[in-house]
Amino acid sequence: MLSASELAGRLARDAEAVCRHYLSAGRRAGNYWIVGDVENNKGRSLYVRLAGPHAGRWTDAATGQYGDLLDLVRESCGLVDFRDIAEEVRHFLSLPQPEPASSRRGGDGGHASVDRPAAERARRLFRMTQPLTGTLAESYLRKRGILRASEFTALRFHPSCYYRDLVAGRATSYPAVVAAVTDAAGAITGVHRTWLDPDGNGKAKVENPRRALGGLLGNAVRFRFPASAPIPVMAAGEGLETMLSLAAVMPGMPIVAALTANHLAAFQLPPGCRRLYIAGDADAAGRRGIAGLSRRAQALGILPLVLAPTLGDFNEDLRWLGPDRLTAQLREQLVREDVVASLPA
Repeated sequence: MLSASELAGRLARDAEAVCRHYLSAGRRAGNYWIVGDVENNKGRSLYVRLAGPHAGRWTDAATGQYGDLLDLVRESCGLVDFRDIAEEVRHFLSLPQPEPASSRRGGDGGHASVDRPAAERARRLFRMTQPLTGTLAESYLRKRGILRASEFTALRFHPSCYYRDLVAGRATSYPAVVAAVTDAAGAITGVHRTWLDPDGNGKAKVENPRRALGGLLGNAVRFRFPASAPIPVMAAGEGLETMLSLAAVMPGMPIVAALTANHLAAFQLPPGCRRLYIAGDADAAGRRGIAGLSRRAQALGILPLVLAPTLGDFNEDLRWLGPDRLTAQLREQLVREDVVASLPA
């Protein structure tokens, strides 16, 4: 069976054909294929080199994601296991299968079909996780100042989550925090993974320790966000730990983490929302995300209000200034009735 790097090399030989198949919403521009993102949305954020020594390498300027064509297949198809990725690539390249599929079936009746939607693969991964309590994931979040993360059902722990090393081209695994991305009805459409150092020293020492899988557009990781009840006031932002930090000190506020600036701008606001607090992010992409969501909120008659951290972000505020200082600074930025409803007395 070909290795990961060999499969990536075979794909790179015909990079344009790969792009036309998996990123059909894009178009060729010189020696690049241009498209919106790995989910094949229209746009110009993601570009793939089609020729030269770096053929097949791609970068999404909006999210910072990058990789080779093997990673592109994984992300666009929403695949989880390396054997599923390899099978999809072999099918595309019309390579012979290494062995009959029936000989590799496990206890669940076999591995994922390439026809299975990305959302189903995300749900499959989430089903393989366990509660946070007593795990390395809970310990990691505690060190980030987030003390009661186990109360959030959107957060789970995977003891050995698949990870592909883009530099070495090897498939390996690390423990991970896995967060469920859900739609307005509460259905899981994707997952976000934060890979962790098995020795408990923060995030895994890899090039990109955070990646998303599945359908993010319009959706988010939700905390204290009832799917059926009206939500007149809520808070939204990009980063998982940023929004968990706000959730830690605002027990009465429904909160969502959209994970990237582009997805923050595209978040589908709930009906009946009157006020939207948007967690500030100082970088250029973050400002664009805030501006995009603010415009959409105003068009819907929703008042957008930006919450500004004292330090670099709200997780830094929580860790270095403490929950009392963070609560005090939020008290000055919230509308008075939201202070009573959202912050501890």
